[in-house]
Amino acid sequence: MDLSIKPSDLPEALALAPQAEILSLDCFDTLIWRNTHKPTDVFAELEAHGCSPIQRMIAEAAARRRAKCLGRDEVGIADIYACAAPGDPAAQARLIQAELDAEARHCFAFRPTVELMRRAKAAGLEVMIVSDTYLDEAMLRELIARAAGEDVAGLIDRVFCSSQYGRPKAGGLFKDVLKALAVAPDHILHIGDNKGADLTAPQALGIVAAHLEQFDASDVQRLRLEAAADRLIGGAPEMRQPVLQPHRAQLAVHRDRADATEALGYAVLGPILAAFARWIEAEAGLLEKQRGGRVLPVFLMRDGYLPMRAYEAGAPRALAAEISRFTSQAAAFASDEAVIAYAEKHLETDAPEYIAKQLLFTPEEAAQAIGRGPIETRRSRFYSEARKPRVLGRVKARSQAFAGRLVDYLRRVADPKPGDTLMLVDLGYNGTVQNNIDALLRRELGVHVAGRYLLLSESEVSSLDKRGFIDKRNYDTWTLNALTAYVAVLEQLCTASQGSVIDYDAAGPVRRRNDIKAAQSAVRERVQAAALRFVAAGPEAMHRPPASADEAAQRRAAVAALARLLFLPLPEELAVLGEFQHDVNLGSDETLELFDPAQAEAGLRRLGLFYMGKSRRMYLSAELRGQGLPLSLTLLAQSRFGLDLRQKDFSDHVIELPIMAADGQHVDLQRIEAMPTHAGYYTACIPIGRSRYAIGLQFGKLYDFVQVQEIGFARAASLWATEREGASTIPAQPVFEGVGGGPGGLMQMTGEEAFIMVPPPPDAGEDLVLVVVFRPIAERARAAAEPQAVAAA
Repeated sequence: MDLSIKPSDLPEALALAPQAEILSLDCFDTLIWRNTHKPTDVFAELEAHGCSPIQRMIAEAAARRRAKCLGRDEVGIADIYACAAPGDPAAQARLIQAELDAEARHCFAFRPTVELMRRAKAAGLEVMIVSDTYLDEAMLRELIARAAGEDVAGLIDRVFCSSQYGRPKAGGLFKDVLKALAVAPDHILHIGDNKGADLTAPQALGIVAAHLEQFDASDVQRLRLEAAADRLIGGAPEMRQPVLQPHRAQLAVHRDRADATEALGYAVLGPILAAFARWIEAEAGLLEKQRGGRVLPVFLMRDGYLPMRAYEAGAPRALAAEISRFTSQAAAFASDEAVIAYAEKHLETDAPEYIAKQLLFTPEEAAQAIGRGPIETRRSRFYSEARKPRVLGRVKARSQAFAGRLVDYLRRVADPKPGDTLMLVDLGYNGTVQNNIDALLRRELGVHVAGRYLLLSESEVSSLDKRGFIDKRNYDTWTLNALTAYVAVLEQLCTASQGSVIDYDAAGPVRRRNDIKAAQSAVRERVQAAALRFVAAGPEAMHRPPASADEAAQRRAAVAALARLLFLPLPEELAVLGEFQHDVNLGSDETLELFDPAQAEAGLRRLGLFYMGKSRRMYLSAELRGQGLPLSLTLLAQSRFGLDLRQKDFSDHVIELPIMAADGQHVDLQRIEAMPTHAGYYTACIPIGRSRYAIGLQFGKLYDFVQVQEIGFARAASLWATEREGASTIPAQPVFEGVGGGPGGLMQMTGEEAFIMVPPPPDAGEDLVLVVVFRPIAERARAAAEPQAVAAA
């Protein structure tokens, strides 16, 4: 019978066999769990003792081959190290002890299993361990005592180790167990996590057995991809350590999550925020010890909302302050230089209307200062206007008044006293709010300002008191940049469901309207509730945490979970996030889609992976899921290591596409290189000047069938422009000669002379480029044979 049990149901498992006299348990991943992704991850600890993980695994394989020759199906740990360090008994003993110490450092007892054992003893049952292990009974008992405590070890009456019987559970060990016990098989209840060893094998002998299903399929994949992200995102120190997953057991206990929405909160955000909240609490204590006075944790809304709730689960109530980038910047124009520097920094990237609003222009003043016309004309006019003395004076006066309102608001929120520390807490990532108001708060309130962030990756060098749970103390610059690239998804999951603050009055914050859809807010609230359930649970799945579940392990696991979400999201997670939008939060009403798979597919076909540099969407890495894991891994590697990869590096095979270029008087026959992009597609870019040339695409020379994805004209000056810069395509009006159409752009070239003629559009006053995106389906037999004929000649 295929009997399975969830980890959360373990304490009630005796009901499976009311007649049982003995509770039999597997050891590893049933009673004793490891704080690692895989059992072999523990071997990383051996590196410091002169044995690499690979050498350890090679030695075990060699020992098992030797055992087979001697008629045994199992080996002991001494056999393994005899192969790892042949002829060196002292090294063998040293390495055996190192492995046992490593196991004790990473192992812990699974609390539900411990509870089952206690109930079994209370009911008068014996408890035994039946384990496939290269440890002997004394070693295994000692490990259990070190990892779980003497109280748990004392619950165990008998221990059966496969290494001492020469065969594993699936190979007959349970026959030895029954012989030693002299008890009826159906009076034994056995539970373990290996279906073959712990269910099929004992059931074949009449033992009542249940398979412990630790995780569901999504959890298995998520944890595996987190381990992969850990390896890809970490540096050399991490590669010499095990992949640690201190949240692994907690996920197993609560497998009854309703759906993917709750799983996203509980299994992904929960571990990240739990670790961050504990770190914030520790930082508050450290600041109080270092500086004296009160430390006031002030979480910056909106993105600080969920971190604040997580912090409050284990600490005194925190303070919430609505201070946005917009309001902090509005309070920071204390000098002419500050106004001019802001305008210069943002003029090339932001619309002048945004900059005018940030500089506290009224709508009428902004319209007059900016005027109308092309973007460059408007930018130039506004920059000249913003530098005028009367304008600078007006901005400074309004900023000073704004700063007064912000300080008054913060007094009402936090009631800081001179000598206190205002600990500003946020997700990060540059600490822009702190940059803008640090000096203001120190001057006006007499406080010290400390910024504490989930992720800190400063774009400029500052001397301010800033630290990140994840920062340059732990990770290099390229890793931090990779983690911030698509972090808008984390912002949207952590934020409060309210509009961004744009000013303050006597009643408190003045917010702009919240343009985020109600459906998005409802989904986010479910995600947040699930995340907080994880935080509140704490390490409840561990009878006592292992030594390796320290702050460093929590940080590594949080980074792996974050990197996995950012670069390798699961399909069910993207289904949850599919309708999410991101509000820009710069005092404007602008919102952007987080990701758009349809736009991504078109972009990939046109530009390959490099389409991502042209889009403003905030979660572009999610758009690669479903397009093949190699693309996602390429993006992660490029981001993590700052690889200087160019379009040409991906173009290891080009197509020489024959074309006709006609200007009304002459027809030139040419060949244009078409570059590979994605999924077999190619892009050809053909300059036509100021609508000078009609282009004939001679597909019939090469193909019987070709799929044409796109034919259109782009302005040469903005061919590679971003969406923000106004990239656009002018539709083409092609004429087909000898071409039969089909669904999805599939076209049949009825002969070698078949072609597509593309007339130029009306003169737009600037140079144009014809962009053709196509995929070869079937080469023309004659064309395919030509290279062979040339080679034969």
